[in-house]
Amino acid sequence: MKKYIICSCLLLCACSHLPPAIENAPTGDLSYNQAIQNINAYKNTMVRWGGVIIDVENEQYQSLIQVLLYPLNSSGRPRLDQANGGRFIIKSPEFLDPAVYTKNAEVTVYGALVGDMEKTIDKKTLKLPVVLLQTIYLWPLYNPYNYYGGYGIGYGGIGPYGGYYGGGWGAYPYYGGRYYWPYFGFGRR
Repeated sequence: MKKYIICSCLLLCACSHLPPAIENAPTGDLSYNQAIQNINAYKNTMVRWGGVIIDVENEQYQSLIQVLLYPLNSSGRPRLDQANGGRFIIKSPEFLDPAVYTKNAEVTVYGALVGDMEKTIDKKTLKLPVVLLQTIYLWPLYNPYNYYGGYGIGYGGIGPYGGYYGGGWGAYPYYGGRYYWPYFGFGRR
């Protein structure tokens, strides 16, 4: 019995793959709109923001990632089905490889709000809030098609698509992949 308890504890620990700073919102979760109203009043406040990478710039002693902000879900993943809320910059003293942090990738960051920076976007100059990187999480690509496999006994029949809804093993209608996470904005990459 002791072996089963230890094994189940290890399995449960292995399932939690998100850094705690990304998964859990900070106390007093500062919104983007509050921050841009008076950036100096909120200096050194910890924030958890996320969105889609627009650009990565590497300078001699720092890296800057420009992000198009989206609201976050309960796990900290950007909700691409919602309206974007503006732009912000992630600042890191370490090199962030643009081959890893690619354009249109989803990212969530936890760090201190350290001020703002002027950026020219097309012909418009904007002041963007700057978050000093403490923890960053690059979200894996989401595959909307048949999350649980393609062949098996499904809800409504046997066949290459797992029956009624294409579910494969388990085949409950909402586990077929196409219906499980409907709000992640397919085709954005």
